[in-house]
Amino acid sequence: MPSKTAGTRRPPAARGGGRTPAPPRRTRGGGLRGLHERARKAWDRPLTAYYVIIGAGMLITALGLVMVYSASMITALRYELVPSYFFRKQFLAALLGAGLLLAASRMPVKLHRALAYPILVGAVFLMVLVQIPGIGHNIGGNQNWISLGGPFMLQPSEFGKLALILWGADLLARKQDTKLLTQWKHMLVPLVPVAFMLLGLIMLGGDMGTAIVLTTILFGLLWTAGAPTRLFVGVLAVAGVLGTLLIRTSPHRMDRFQCIGASDPGGEGAPCLQAAHGIYALASGGWFGSGLGASVEKWGQLPEAHTDFIFAVAGEELGLAGTLSVLALFAALGYAGIRVAGGTEDPFVRFAAGGVTTWITAQAVVNIGAVLGLLPIAGVPLPLFSYGGSALLPTMFAVGLLIAFARQEPAAKAALAMRRPGWGKRVGKRWKSMRRRVKKRPSGER
Repeated sequence: MPSKTAGTRRPPAARGGGRTPAPPRRTRGGGLRGLHERARKAWDRPLTAYYVIIGAGMLITALGLVMVYSASMITALRYELVPSYFFRKQFLAALLGAGLLLAASRMPVKLHRALAYPILVGAVFLMVLVQIPGIGHNIGGNQNWISLGGPFMLQPSEFGKLALILWGADLLARKQDTKLLTQWKHMLVPLVPVAFMLLGLIMLGGDMGTAIVLTTILFGLLWTAGAPTRLFVGVLAVAGVLGTLLIRTSPHRMDRFQCIGASDPGGEGAPCLQAAHGIYALASGGWFGSGLGASVEKWGQLPEAHTDFIFAVAGEELGLAGTLSVLALFAALGYAGIRVAGGTEDPFVRFAAGGVTTWITAQAVVNIGAVLGLLPIAGVPLPLFSYGGSALLPTMFAVGLLIAFARQEPAAKAALAMRRPGWGKRVGKRWKSMRRRVKKRPSGER
């Protein structure tokens, strides 16, 4: 009996003794294009910015806590304190900041707008108190601190950044609703005079670094509002002239400019000591660092190791991989903030998100640029990363603002509404279901 396959024809390759042709291989270009397409689709999802802001903000804060503990241990021992002294204070500030972040992320936009004027008035009042003898305290040559009792200090100028963003965004949004932003007078007044008032109060205390960050916030608000180039250049020119005068009239600030790229630390108390040892710390970190807690520079050679120069300690202990990770997190946070600002129809959300993004990214650039020797030392902390509760609290509130704005996008709202209920609600439902089944059982079976 003939086989069922006797009449079947073999493929030509089999009859000829050749091989079946292999499927075409994907070229490198096609693979890269496919990867780019998948990444673009993932980024275009409605909740991507929402999750990126939460993830990047929390990761920066958590890594900052770890580095604060590592970088501050030697400083605490030098002052005869427990090694975890500064970490405990920072951890307490992070818990309070987490509460502020959660509250800000759940507030409606109307409530944020209603808080703009009270926060501005409160910030100005505290910044005036700083200049009153007996109330304000001078730390590191800057008169910008208020004692809250015991070891706790408050720096009101940090809250001035948040106040300018909320008040400026509300002001510009109201003017846009009434079609007044097309006139340069309404774009500048009263935004620029109020910003200059805050700058004056900050400069009375000698804090040039905070003044630079506040100026970038002002520029960010004007840029987001669509200020014409000639107007933007005019404000920038005035700020540049004032900044040059303030720098030229202060030997201390001139020394900081001369230390850009300095590699010779000089003797004890030399102006370039901190800049040079920051470069040494980064250079000795290598690819993956010396390990957590193994920094050498924090043993007294590097001043402000847990505040302004904590990025240098991170580079020494975590290496290039660690510093690039920190940079990537800040880049992701900034890019997500830009997407929130550009994807909304609400003018207040656009201006506030643009202001917050400008604040965090500009301050990070100023701090990291100083550590790398590319910019003068401005004395500003690395946002969410450096030690300092006064800087951490308003910054975490600002991140909560971005989260709230990301939730307000129509597509994000729809996606959040379609999600399964949270684990808390699911556990609650299961618990109620179990209780009902127990109650329905006969008494002898319980």
